[in-house]
Amino acid sequence: MDAIVNSISEMNEVVKYLFCFFVSMIPLIELRGAIPISQALMLPVVPSFIVCMVGNMIPVPIIYLFARKVLIWGKDKKGIGKFFTFCLEKGEKGGKKLMKNGEAGLFIGLLLFVGIPIPGTGAWTGTLAASILDMGFKRTILAVVLGVLLAGIIMMAASFGLFSFIYN
Repeated sequence: MDAIVNSISEMNEVVKYLFCFFVSMIPLIELRGAIPISQALMLPVVPSFIVCMVGNMIPVPIIYLFARKVLIWGKDKKGIGKFFTFCLEKGEKGGKKLMKNGEAGLFIGLLLFVGIPIPGTGAWTGTLAASILDMGFKRTILAVVLGVLLAGIIMMAASFGLFSFIYN
């Protein structure tokens, strides 16, 4: 363990930023893991926050534009068809429920889904859901950007111990 800590502390600052940038692109970890890592690496708050935000947002347009197409393509393929069909049906069913609340409800729901840092939520999952729901590219990007911003603020606050009262 000491060898890992020593090698990380000896990293060049640019390498530390790149490390945080790439960690923020990993599904399920995303910015929620990259921000605490950036603070553990003692990077300045604002630049590391921006680097993690950008890294988390880079996959979003790609996911939006191609995820639904891949699911539709794979729904009749052996081995993956049942799972892909399940994802499509679940997304469309959930979308119809959310659409009853109107477009504003869907937008706010996506923003909060991405923004509240709990396991299984985030930019990747939220964008995939919006793609399945056919929410619209611009509205999806805006909701996900705002959600990632919210998640980043929450994680930065947690990194500074602002929620320590929960454990006391």
